[in-house]
Amino acid sequence: MSLKTTLKARKAYKLHHDGKTEEALKLYEECEQEGMQDVSMLLAYSVLLLRNDEFQKARELLVKIQRYPMKPEQKTQLYVNYSAAVFRMGELDKAISVLETQHAKGESGMVYEALGYLYVEAGDADKALEYNLKALEYDDEDSVTLDNLGQLYYRLLGDKETAKKYFDKAIEIKPSQMDTRFFLAKYDIEAGKTAQAKETLEDLLTARPSPLNYASRDRIRELLSTIQ
Repeated sequence: MSLKTTLKARKAYKLHHDGKTEEALKLYEECEQEGMQDVSMLLAYSVLLLRNDEFQKARELLVKIQRYPMKPEQKTQLYVNYSAAVFRMGELDKAISVLETQHAKGESGMVYEALGYLYVEAGDADKALEYNLKALEYDDEDSVTLDNLGQLYYRLLGDKETAKKYFDKAIEIKPSQMDTRFFLAKYDIEAGKTAQAKETLEDLLTARPSPLNYASRDRIRELLSTIQ
């Protein structure tokens, strides 16, 4: 990789960090086309593509870079990102299979978080509960796992009381967590705290959901419409 491309990649990464996503995407793409093989930069590029709903492009990039030398944690991130891409392209079973293969190779917080969510999406309450409880044993302060359990009880088991305990703990650990805030807004609406719920939902509309967020912009707008 040339010095020019290296400097351009660093600029792209800074723009990415500063939230200037369109500029970052353009530079990342130029760097990739110029032959950049810096896996950390390419994984960052794939994240931006996923958040920009460019799932096919992200998938193709991740398939391409899997042959590059990388650290074990980068390999794990690659497969998590790949599973997110194929999930959003309608291939939930494939996304789950990819992560199950990774889980079989060893425990990882990233895999527990992503696969735990996908099991909830698949609608198998027993399997989702077993896996997410195992994830909680691995890290009982993982806010995503706690949210996964909250969603499991809320969406699949219809146990809002138990769900809220998990959501409350998740929000204590990570107050900005998008899905947790979305579901807690539902509780606020049910409790008549509509002003608080509205403020939360309007704030969430300014965020950029990840492919593994339940709280899409459409869902946020739909919930917001019920209190306006």
